[in-house]
Amino acid sequence: MTAVPVPYVVVDRRRETPETVTLRCEPVGETLADFAPGQFAMVHCFGRGEIPLSASSVQGTGGLAHTVRGVGAVSDGLCAARTGDVLGLRGPYGTGWEVGRARGRDVLVVAGGIGLAPLRPLVLSVLAEPGAYGRLSVLVGARTPGDLIGREEIDGWPTAFTGVTVDRPDPGWREDVGVVTQLLGRAPFEPADTWAFVCGPEPMIRATARDLAHRGVPAERIRVSLERNMRCATGTCGHCQLGPLLVCRDGPVVGWDRAEPLLSVREL
Repeated sequence: MTAVPVPYVVVDRRRETPETVTLRCEPVGETLADFAPGQFAMVHCFGRGEIPLSASSVQGTGGLAHTVRGVGAVSDGLCAARTGDVLGLRGPYGTGWEVGRARGRDVLVVAGGIGLAPLRPLVLSVLAEPGAYGRLSVLVGARTPGDLIGREEIDGWPTAFTGVTVDRPDPGWREDVGVVTQLLGRAPFEPADTWAFVCGPEPMIRATARDLAHRGVPAERIRVSLERNMRCATGTCGHCQLGPLLVCRDGPVVGWDRAEPLLSVREL
């Protein structure tokens, strides 16, 4: 891990949605340590600043990549990056999904919107070890069909069940409409023998985790990825404090047994 950005060059740029791109990067010189699925980097856009981005691809699954949606000055600058541009990266930071703890058990992945990006390396890790895990189910929700990322890849994953739903369909949409939790009843998993991994907007995380706990998935096996305003990523500045947690250091991935009481308190 390094606290100083090191140069990485953009070697591939893929447009995911009108607002979202995935940038695959390779080191110019110094190479960062390997990222575990779920960990994040601070990605620096020169002249604009840096933001935290979870890795949407790690070294063992196609090289280091980050998926970013343009919602501000820094993210807009990253979305505008082209092949050959140089970014600054530091990391890896934070906790990962620890998917290896789920070996021998059913794996349930639930993503909302761009939350699929940090879950992608986890899915690929499970698929890379046939027979090591139980049934794999992937549930994805988005606002509209145009907001879905990685749709072609999702359709190619050999999962036990894949479900996709949107809040607002377009005229050609023929799949589910509604919140992603409505797909849980169709996914094949044994609650008491399941690890669940959830990433997306906070209301979606709360609703999904509570539904899973109600179905009998142990809270400590429901892993969620938290999002807070991160500045230093080293647990120094305190901007990402959530109760007793510093999300950059103690998260972003934590068990629902730790996250639930913290997310139940409205922020001031």
